[in-house]
Amino acid sequence: MANHLDDHTVELGAAMDYPEHTSTYALFVNLTKWGAIVCIALMAAMAFGFFTSAGVISASILFLGILALAFFLL
Repeated sequence: MANHLDDHTVELGAAMDYPEHTSTYALFVNLTKWGAIVCIALMAAMAFGFFTSAGVISASILFLGILALAFFLL
């Protein structure tokens, strides 16, 4: 028969490393934020370069300008 004694000796796992969790979450949020900014800047620069007569050089300058503006604002 099964032993149904309640002795509370169950291992609950390792202790949580909360500073590591916090730093990992902060890294995830920053990478997500900057990934979205890069995608938006790239789409804006591609639209500017493809749908106007500005060309690739002007679109590249716009891309870098948007990234610099985002860096200084954030």
